[in-house]
Amino acid sequence: MKNNIRYQWPLHFVLLLTNWLPDNVIFLKLRGKLAAPFLGSCGKSLRIGRDITFYNSQNIHIGSNVYIAKGNWFNGSSKITIGDEVIFGPYSVVSASNHTMLDGSFRYGPPIRKPISIGKGSWIAGNCSITAGVQIGKGVLIAGSSAVTKDVPDFHLAGGVPAKVIKSLK
Repeated sequence: MKNNIRYQWPLHFVLLLTNWLPDNVIFLKLRGKLAAPFLGSCGKSLRIGRDITFYNSQNIHIGSNVYIAKGNWFNGSSKITIGDEVIFGPYSVVSASNHTMLDGSFRYGPPIRKPISIGKGSWIAGNCSITAGVQIGKGVLIAGSSAVTKDVPDFHLAGGVPAKVIKSLK
């Protein structure tokens, strides 16, 4: 209950109150500034688009100069660490837990919770899914509509379903 009162409810309230504002530089900065105190930690100059969802925001740690476009969804069931200068395209999902099967159903299977890390200067293009336990290195580009289920080394392009390393960016 303590985490709900300290993090969840105020953050959802801030996002609810600011979602009607357009996504321009002034309101992206305002939304980020108002949301930052309700995250696990946050660097300077966070910019957040509309319709963002944060679950368990106390486990979400964001660096400086991060941009999160419209419609992203973050599930902080375990720790999510986002480095400095990371860019998220629209409608991506970052989930630090995965479902498991129990008695032939995924509905009541116990979740697997593992931390996620995204390195400095990376770009997560639109409509991507990043699953529990993944470590994305520095300067990585994840191609649009990719499902990242395995680690991606520094300075590489990865894409596909499931995402595979395509080439080096150096």
